[in-house]
Amino acid sequence: MLTDRRPRMFVARLDSRTESTPLARYLLRAYLSGLSDGECYTDTAELLLSELFANAVQHTHTPDDHHIEIRFTLTPDHLLRIEVHDAGTEHPTLRIAGPDDEHGRGLFLVNELAHRWGCEARLGGIGKFIWVLVAPAVTPSLLTA
Repeated sequence: MLTDRRPRMFVARLDSRTESTPLARYLLRAYLSGLSDGECYTDTAELLLSELFANAVQHTHTPDDHHIEIRFTLTPDHLLRIEVHDAGTEHPTLRIAGPDDEHGRGLFLVNELAHRWGCEARLGGIGKFIWVLVAPAVTPSLLTA
């Protein structure tokens, strides 16, 4: 009898501090290591998670004791879904940063690298979550198979 060995959804709640961003990336790498083709997602997924998590910390304007929740799952069509939940109510807006701007490129990067992305209100009406879908990167080993 064959069983699906794909990891189920992973959920973690982290402190809403900038110092938690490396921990979020570590947890994502651990999740991806359980997938047979997890390395096909790692680079893009880590970058997008870092951007979304950092934005949640910087722009949420909630007390420090509130947590940011991260979720990872692989969809049936082999897209990695990453969600970042926070207690903030302001939805992100895509803008184009000028050449001299020191900030403002994160969501542009998400828009360029994600297969798709969006923002939705959380159930219960407290906060929002941003989700991204990451397509697997084509690796040389996939091209020769």
